[in-house]
Amino acid sequence: MKIFTCQQCSQTILFDNTLCESCGSSLGFLSEPMTLSALKPDGSGFRALADTNMPAKKWYYCKNAQYFVCNWLVDNPDTLCEACQLNRHIPNLERVKQRDEWQKLEFAKHRLVYSLIKLGLPVLNKTENPEEGLSFDFISEENAVPVNAQSTTGHALGQVTINTSEANSAEREQMREDMKESYRTLIGHFRHEVGHYYWDQLIAENDIELANYRALFGDERASYADALRKHYDNPVQNWQDNFVSAYASSHPWEDWAETWAHYLHIVDTLETASEFGISMSPPNNQHQGLAATINIDPYCHANFEDIIAQYLPLTFAVNNLNRSMGQPDLYPFVLVPKVREKLAFIHRIVHGN
Repeated sequence: MKIFTCQQCSQTILFDNTLCESCGSSLGFLSEPMTLSALKPDGSGFRALADTNMPAKKWYYCKNAQYFVCNWLVDNPDTLCEACQLNRHIPNLERVKQRDEWQKLEFAKHRLVYSLIKLGLPVLNKTENPEEGLSFDFISEENAVPVNAQSTTGHALGQVTINTSEANSAEREQMREDMKESYRTLIGHFRHEVGHYYWDQLIAENDIELANYRALFGDERASYADALRKHYDNPVQNWQDNFVSAYASSHPWEDWAETWAHYLHIVDTLETASEFGISMSPPNNQHQGLAATINIDPYCHANFEDIIAQYLPLTFAVNNLNRSMGQPDLYPFVLVPKVREKLAFIHRIVHGN
């Protein structure tokens, strides 16, 4: 994620901010040109200082801004931004707990949509394209599940379902323990489930890439139900040799989705590190393999090996910083050669090479 600068006072501002604490300017995100802008009131709307349109447009906050879940700008009042248009079902806003959970869900989803746009991937909602579009259901065990929605977190035909309990850190940690996972985050769920959607968009109907996919990930035509049953009854031993996580070993579809999620972890983390100008230069000559300067934009950089060469030393450094604070590793995964090959495949597919 980029860091931004207030156009009014040059204060550093961040993606989720709605107010510059230095000059008091309201802030809003412009999905084109992908920047956070200081705003000047203009009647019922705003002028965005980052807007280079001639003549300048009048901008309004997304309709969902009233619930403190969105800071994106739209050019028509009382409408939803392109990220919020992806929602089909949202939690019960009369319940404070669900409203708070929805805020966390939207923060993660907006970060996801930012990444998808920067990668140049199609982000179509179901209203625009009922067959090929993407949409989200946020369900809660406290509510009756809508008749047209799934009852659990998952993906089907472009419809991503996320249980609001994933926004509760205590419940999510308990689920992580129960599932024997080393890592479970809200943004990780979004990235994983949308990976299934983009498998349909980028692989399923492309005979050449489908064959390449099967050679690398396996044949997805194997029974999904049987594979998951086998995974939980008799999990793959030594999965670390070929997969990024234990769950990735359950079925080729899940291997793709898990690897896709990690690809988005990598590019978003590297963009943030690059924005901060992070570099590692160990003084001990024996550790020069850990030296790296994070200075590329992973969203548009063609060579995936360059991305990995900068990412691995970064994760080693931040993992050890976390341990110094008594915290678990920020990135508790090992990217073995087979996993790197799968990540490189996704990178090539995303960039159309």
